[in-house]
Amino acid sequence: MGKVILVTGASSGIGLAVANALQAKGHTVYGSSRDIKRLSSVSFKPIQLDVTDDASVKAAVDKIMKAEGKIDVLVNNAGNGVTGPAYAMPVEYAKKQFEVNFFGVIRVSSAVIPKMIEAKQGLVINVSSLAGLFGLPYQGLYSASKYAIEGYSQSLRMELRNTGVKVTLINPGDFKTDFTGSREKVPFPLKNEQLEKEFTTAVASMEKDESIGANPDVIGKKICEIVDSSSPAPRYLIGAFGQTIAVTLKKVLPNGLFEKLMNDHYGIK
Repeated sequence: MGKVILVTGASSGIGLAVANALQAKGHTVYGSSRDIKRLSSVSFKPIQLDVTDDASVKAAVDKIMKAEGKIDVLVNNAGNGVTGPAYAMPVEYAKKQFEVNFFGVIRVSSAVIPKMIEAKQGLVINVSSLAGLFGLPYQGLYSASKYAIEGYSQSLRMELRNTGVKVTLINPGDFKTDFTGSREKVPFPLKNEQLEKEFTTAVASMEKDESIGANPDVIGKKICEIVDSSSPAPRYLIGAFGQTIAVTLKKVLPNGLFEKLMNDHYGIK
């Protein structure tokens, strides 16, 4: 039977791919964006929702509940990226990063999960990242926001153990989306030629990786499988083997060696 599903951040990239894939499978999909005009030509049900605004979240969830009577699956996908040096990061940028990537997840989850508890069933899929399992140079804020999702999701899963509500994480690697173009870059703040060169090189490397990444339809297909599963795993790594293997390498290699390998990849010698 088709399920009622809310996907946040569905106007482009991973969210759009996920919403389209779930809709094609026969589910009733509400895909959200803070700008409803960006959802003018989608096949799923568009809904205005700004994850940074409590009233907007409540209005969207209430609208779905009034129309459908339930929300079976929540896909917390909305996110943004901030790139810059962690060693000289203005707090305003950190707040901006967490407002969407972490607090947005909490806002939507806290609006939806109590309704799932009441229904004694539901599935929450939180979109983390491989960068939520290991830090990346000059993506420290992004990694930190995804690390926060990791801890939140594990706690959530333990708390909901006896409610019928399941919680799972997906950790994508690099995929080709407009996330690259929309990433906010903090101006390099120091007069240090070596560090500025390393910053420029690292950002260029991450953008190259993203430009040759796989189509996000891969993630849409995987989330369809997760939604259909009666017992979803706590976590799914999704991406090229050369990226997902880093999760294993972090576990088995000495910290210094692992960090050297990561730095080498991003051109920091």
